[in-house]
Amino acid sequence: MKETGTTNPEIERARELARAAGALVTALRDKGMEELAVEHKPGDEPVTVADRAANELIVSGLRKAFPTDVIVSEESAAHDRARLTAERVWYVDPIDGTKDFIRGEDGFSVMIGLCLAARPVMGVVYQPTRDRMYWTTGEGGAWMTEGGGEARRLHVSEVADEGAIRMVASRSNRGPALERVKTALHIKDELAIGSVGLKLGLIALGERDLYVNPWPKCKAWDTCAPEAILVAAGGVLTDTAGGAIRYDEEDLRRRKGLVASNGRLHAAVLARLAHLLPATGN
Repeated sequence: MKETGTTNPEIERARELARAAGALVTALRDKGMEELAVEHKPGDEPVTVADRAANELIVSGLRKAFPTDVIVSEESAAHDRARLTAERVWYVDPIDGTKDFIRGEDGFSVMIGLCLAARPVMGVVYQPTRDRMYWTTGEGGAWMTEGGGEARRLHVSEVADEGAIRMVASRSNRGPALERVKTALHIKDELAIGSVGLKLGLIALGERDLYVNPWPKCKAWDTCAPEAILVAAGGVLTDTAGGAIRYDEEDLRRRKGLVASNGRLHAAVLARLAHLLPATGN
């Protein structure tokens, strides 16, 4: 099939910027760890020279192309409160999965998403090491290309049996809560990867069926682009109580965690979580 969904000017620019940022951060990493100048933000979250360089490239590029839009990025010094009422808000994560990036692994991505009226409708998630780009234009459907190949339209899996679930989980955030979820759902097949965007991309691609994150660590820039892509591919993203992910609140954090699925499994998984994670978000 010919590449589809590229006539949208927002997504064309976002894809260009994501590719450029991906090339930049991989080139910086290739120079060696000493060049990355790793620091730690509150919450012991790492940040590197590459995060900040990619942030500048993406934010300045969006600002030039769409000067009246609000832009919220993980690495920006301040987050504009205008996002609470603006019609168009970009959410940017210049390196999602920074720990994987620092370790020299593949599980990181560049994410750029656009909310219209506080709902994520357009977005790109780009994995530089595989030249894999997920995107949706907000006009119906989601796509993925890899290594310059033809675009593939994304559809979530048909898996509806809990016993057949292929879970994708965090590589860094582990703990008893996640193990309880796996045990309760009888999950034997688990893939660990850093980037939230790549996790949801794999569900949109139909290669994975479920992602459960019971911790309140994710923020709006972690979910905007991948939620738009997942939903366009037929999937669902909620918090662990089944509530919608909000983009019109003061708090950028996802205090009640995240559950992403192919949709067919969602109600059954949420029912399990109600008993397993009663304190989530408190």
